[in-house]
Amino acid sequence: MSVVISRRRVLAGAGSLLLAFSLVPARAQTETGKGGGPAKRGLPGSLDDTPRLDAWIRIDATGAVTILTGKAELGQGLKTALLQVAAEELKVPFGSLTLITADTGLTADEGYTAASHSMQDSGTAIRNAAAQVRDILIGEAAPRLNVPETGLHAADGAVLGPNGARLGYGELVHDQLLAVVAQPVSRLTPTADFTVMNHPVPRIDIPAKVTGGEAYVQDMRPAGLLHARMIRPPSYGAVLERVDSGPVEAMPGVVRVVRNGSFLAVVAEQEWTAIQAMRRLAAAAVWTETPSLPDEDKLAAALTALPSKDTVILDQGRAGAGGTVVEGTFTRPYLAHGSIGPSCAVAEARDGSVTIWTHTQGVFPLRQAVAGMLKLPPENVRCIHAEGAGCYGHNGADDVAADAAMIAMAVPDRPIRLQWMREQEHSWEPFGPGMVTLVCAAVDPAGDIVDWHHEVWSQSHMMRPGPPGTLLAARDMADPAPPAPPVELAQPEGGGDRNAIPLYRFPNAKVVHHFLPEMPLRGSSMRSLGGYLNVVSIESTMDDLARAAGQDPVAFRLRWLDNDRARAVIEEAAAKFGWNGRPKPADGGGYGFAFAQYKNLEAYCAIAVEIAVEPETGEIAIRRVTAAVDTGEVINPDGVRNQIEGGIVQSASWTLFERVTFDRTRITSVDWSAYPILRFASVPERIDVAILDQPGAPFLGVAEAAQGPMGAALANAIRDATGRRLRDLPLTPARIKAAIGP
Repeated sequence: MSVVISRRRVLAGAGSLLLAFSLVPARAQTETGKGGGPAKRGLPGSLDDTPRLDAWIRIDATGAVTILTGKAELGQGLKTALLQVAAEELKVPFGSLTLITADTGLTADEGYTAASHSMQDSGTAIRNAAAQVRDILIGEAAPRLNVPETGLHAADGAVLGPNGARLGYGELVHDQLLAVVAQPVSRLTPTADFTVMNHPVPRIDIPAKVTGGEAYVQDMRPAGLLHARMIRPPSYGAVLERVDSGPVEAMPGVVRVVRNGSFLAVVAEQEWTAIQAMRRLAAAAVWTETPSLPDEDKLAAALTALPSKDTVILDQGRAGAGGTVVEGTFTRPYLAHGSIGPSCAVAEARDGSVTIWTHTQGVFPLRQAVAGMLKLPPENVRCIHAEGAGCYGHNGADDVAADAAMIAMAVPDRPIRLQWMREQEHSWEPFGPGMVTLVCAAVDPAGDIVDWHHEVWSQSHMMRPGPPGTLLAARDMADPAPPAPPVELAQPEGGGDRNAIPLYRFPNAKVVHHFLPEMPLRGSSMRSLGGYLNVVSIESTMDDLARAAGQDPVAFRLRWLDNDRARAVIEEAAAKFGWNGRPKPADGGGYGFAFAQYKNLEAYCAIAVEIAVEPETGEIAIRRVTAAVDTGEVINPDGVRNQIEGGIVQSASWTLFERVTFDRTRITSVDWSAYPILRFASVPERIDVAILDQPGAPFLGVAEAAQGPMGAALANAIRDATGRRLRDLPLTPARIKAAIGP
């Protein structure tokens, strides 16, 4: 046990006693559920866990090539990028490849598709596997063509030699050729020779999505399909006391009402019948509710008052050096994923086994949780990933899959399609946790940062399946699964403390993580986890320190960075934006700048923003955004830009609009009017993304690189425009108007 007393608490009330402790041991792991420990075999990427080449690449006698990945397409363009990598190294036409994504019956177990790890883990595995398969095929061709391997090369799905000699891959493969363990070193294609990688290949998942094709699990309509709807409890911990289901069961087209404790669902032949029956059954259900939620208006105080497990994650130099002090407490509300398509799954039970088509981000952990809930052997549960219309992070995908599996076991031999309603999605998904940070720093008369102190309070950001108790259905059963223990994600990636350790080179710095085992609202993984608020906190404070030192914010950041790649993205973003020559902002205008390396391990991103503030209303117009990103070796430049642009828009929505609301009993932000998100009128008028390619460098995850810097750049631009530092998110028009004053 450690006791940490923050400056804020001392200043708030001298003589108070702070006791910090952990209620239960927290398990430390990685967000992907894989890795984080010593390498098993020293193989690159996910090959270290699944080393056989034929787990990743299969070639049949016709020469058809299938690529397999344990990762899932979430809209981030993963399918296209993985096929580019495979096509480049196998020397096979891009359009001829087939890709199978996460499927417990076919693919490697790569844990969760999370933490911007897909290309680092799966992309690296597939690239190395493909290069080694290519060389195995060349080695197989050499004796058949009576040509040394050095005289052969691969192209267009074949091994080519002198005088027009050619053997197609299908002619070379045999049953066990690729059933070998990968080697630590591969003969990778040099960047200068790329013909597919580092080229803007159109994404293969887009056509169906923009033409109304079958793109998502929500679109699945297998033969014999039945439709189901859930009747969810009205609040956390509510217990179903009684329900008269007879009138609903008598409705034409209703197949069955399924009840197991407080788990209540209806199954019908048609979807509209299921919805009507759901509403009628919901009206007949009697629940016992208990107020259990904190006071929303005092959320920060409620979080910092909870028992905590405290860990000092950085402690260097000496604390408390004198100078001009910049101090502030930053708060983030609970955030909903706000998936445009409510969560959906299709499940079918036959002969004591169940197959689930699901937009989960972890098919193998979900299989484990569902098997435990249904008391089935894991091999009797198969989870097949199907894209969902709205994802990123732990939304309702796993819960709706468990719901569908429970219903399918009660109504076997026909596929069951279950889709949540909008109010169910907004009320019951695991939210991005509310958080509090305190940053206190000091700058001396020479403009040197002489002290840095950062504290963060947060519950777990990782309550995904594994344990059955992570699933709503398992909690609602008559014989409920025990609650899942809170999971503390380990540094260096971290959870609530992600990006809390600054990349800047401070001589005196201390960072403390207050992990909160109690969870006032259901929370789990939201894109970038704690990195978003920690970067907003750090970069806002850096801006205020620069002002206190009388220095330009960009030059001030560069002064405290000795990481060349970090400096390069800052310099590129500033140059492309025209930071040094920017005109004086018009009345109501402002500029902001921010930087971070995601997790201090992955992509580097710097962002400059220009905004206009309407003084009468406090509304923000984002005039332009310029970003620079370094994500290592680039696979698809368009894909990188898509990710940065998407992150900028998502972060703008969080920063300006989004907040889960609740009273002491129920979630109240149950629709789009109560949970506003950024709309087209508020999208930045212009976004420019510069990519700093690093030929030959490892892949760095880019999907979550922009969230923190964009939020911080916006906050800094608002500070520049209004003269006031706002630290309570979201930075709504009402808060901005109040800061501007009359």
